[in-house]
Amino acid sequence: MAKRTYPLSKVYGLLEPGPVLLLTTAHRERINVMPMSWHTMMEFEPPLVGCIVSIQDLTFTALKKTRQCVLNIPTVELAKQVVECGNSSGRETDKFKAFGLTTAPAAMVEAPLIVECYANLECRVIDTRLVNRYNFFVLEVLKAWIDPTRKDPRTLHHEGRGIFMIAGERIKLPSKMK
Repeated sequence: MAKRTYPLSKVYGLLEPGPVLLLTTAHRERINVMPMSWHTMMEFEPPLVGCIVSIQDLTFTALKKTRQCVLNIPTVELAKQVVECGNSSGRETDKFKAFGLTTAPAAMVEAPLIVECYANLECRVIDTRLVNRYNFFVLEVLKAWIDPTRKDPRTLHHEGRGIFMIAGERIKLPSKMK
């Protein structure tokens, strides 16, 4: 066996759970957006999503206070804007204006949808028991939107340190899941 030890600081890239999301919030007349990769599905119906938001992020305060957000799913065409949003702070920058992202009103939450994203999930925070210890929020998806004209969207997957994988080839295997 030719395996070798692997740095623990890089494990994140091996376990990356899903596409990079653009999480939007609205708090005190201010909207903000931040990229997020640390999320996981927790339940199917109603859909529950667990996510980690750093206490250092402006989004953390907005999410904790308002208990609502939108998880916007960008595709590879928005890669540059995703990285630019992550490399700037909403405290100093209107990221929507600076990076050409268009907002649209959500139906059930105050946070905006991002029009350019392939899909948008309106969410409310339903569990904060792990926020103080791990910055872990549990969200319930209240309404989901998808652009039916987008065929085979190619999502971004963050592997760490500025490296992204792009979703590509699909295969179908027998499954008992409906």
